[in-house]
Amino acid sequence: MRKYRTHGEYLDKALKDPKEAALYLNAAAQENDAALMLAALAQVVRAHGVSRTARKVELSRAGIYKTISKTGNPELKTFLGILKVSGLRMSFKPVPHRP
Repeated sequence: MRKYRTHGEYLDKALKDPKEAALYLNAAAQENDAALMLAALAQVVRAHGVSRTARKVELSRAGIYKTISKTGNPELKTFLGILKVSGLRMSFKPVPHRP
């Protein structure tokens, strides 16, 4: 019998690639929903390893878990650190003008 991957396993593998992680986070950001963005960021952290990310961002493992929890609210420094560890950077673009 063939073993199938779960959705979580697929995401963990895919989000290790910075291009895939960037597409994933951009899709979440376009929804303009802070909770969704935090959940997407948490998935990227899990894909890159919570302990590794915590060490590189200079937080405790518990601190990272608290930051990416549903009630988390990462500081900008932590958010940018997570992006850097994941091989990503933040950029901005204007919202299309609506008549």
